Amino acid sequence: MRLAVLGGGGFRVPLVYGALLRDTAKPRVEEVVLYDVSEERLAAVSHVLSGLAAGHDDPPRVRVTTDLDTALRDATFVFSAIRVGGLAGRTADERVALDLGLVGQETTGAGGVSYGLRTVPVAVRVAERVAALAPRAWVINFTNPAGIVTEAMRRVLGDRVIGICDSPVGLIRRAAAALGLDPARVSPDYVGLNHLGWLRGLHHEGRDVLPGLLADDDALRRVEEARLFGTEWVRVLAALPNEYLYYYYLTREAVAASAGRTRGEELLGQQDRFYAAVRERPDDAPAAWARARRERDESYMADARGVTDAGERDAADLEAGGYEGIALALMAAIARGEPATMILNVRNGSAVPGLPEDGVVEVPCAVDGSGVRALATRPLPGRFLGLTQQVKAVEQTVIEAALTGSARLAAAAFAMHPLVDSTSTAERLLDGYRARIPELAAVFP
Repeated sequence: MRLAVLGGGGFRVPLVYGALLRDTAKPRVEEVVLYDVSEERLAAVSHVLSGLAAGHDDPPRVRVTTDLDTALRDATFVFSAIRVGGLAGRTADERVALDLGLVGQETTGAGGVSYGLRTVPVAVRVAERVAALAPRAWVINFTNPAGIVTEAMRRVLGDRVIGICDSPVGLIRRAAAALGLDPARVSPDYVGLNHLGWLRGLHHEGRDVLPGLLADDDALRRVEEARLFGTEWVRVLAALPNEYLYYYYLTREAVAASAGRTRGEELLGQQDRFYAAVRERPDDAPAAWARARRERDESYMADARGVTDAGERDAADLEAGGYEGIALALMAAIARGEPATMILNVRNGSAVPGLPEDGVVEVPCAVDGSGVRALATRPLPGRFLGLTQQVKAVEQTVIEAALTGSARLAAAAFAMHPLVDSTSTAERLLDGYRARIPELAAVFP
């Protein structure tokens, strides 16, 4: 099988390749084609992958290209992890919002709207090239905002594009571990949108063990999300929220915590140091990447932990892996017909009552050789449904604005978001992003 990785010069690509090296079942990925617009980044990542492959028998071959069609032709799977505008765009997503007193985050709030507006046209063009050159390929989308991008690509590829995220899996893993349970042996009742979901139940041997976890002070303190939101709040919700709901439930704290250096600015410095180190010492690329990865993981959502009782990230959690494992499990389930249940971003249909049938939701899904099917969920209570409906309306407005080039709809998407507090601020956001991000200005000239 051939895997095309779009954004192949990205920092996380070695995680995917490392997962492929550990996969020995058949059929397996035998060739990886890395596509990126930057030859320098491709070269750096290639050095890391060469080091990872050393000592392995029959590792997947690696090719690199800056031509999208070359990467896609005859692919079995396409992994999309592109960043339109690069990290410079991310820093603008955060800063423009923060300068107006709003949450500055790359996927949530105004920053997520900005990111989606410039990414959707590129993602749809990618989908069109996949349809032309590899019509039987499955596209696994990790490009953020993952729910918006997956929904936009579905217009071209239908069910053959699936969005993934590691946040729900991490939440479930932490909840199970707090109860001393094997995460592989629990069944989660998780529902929502990408970066906007709740764990409402956790079934083990036919019994929901989440109420017991919520009632146990000691066990809750072992769950990062409970420390982040506070034990009393998760008990009020009767659920464990996805960590990104921090920006909704602790908005003032989130804005205050980002007053200094933003996450994007921090990562820009980290990654610049990594790529420079590889240029100077290519043979040390795997070690340089491992150091940078550790620094990146340990500082994840550090701003939120700094103003709450979340504390430092658990060492076991850092070692557990993330989206690369989800991607590999998804590919294995489809290619080998190995039935699995996974939390994915897929078309809603009737899975989540109250949300559009054609909208993408993040829910448990049944996966096998025939594809992916969303599993039915219990109706969302009002404390979750209203927010979910509003954000879904924003997501769908982002897609329409981006595909039509309508500045009016783009401003409306900002204004409709619950983390944007006025229509006049929405107009200022759009103007600010157009001034700072050329890729967005090109969509809305």
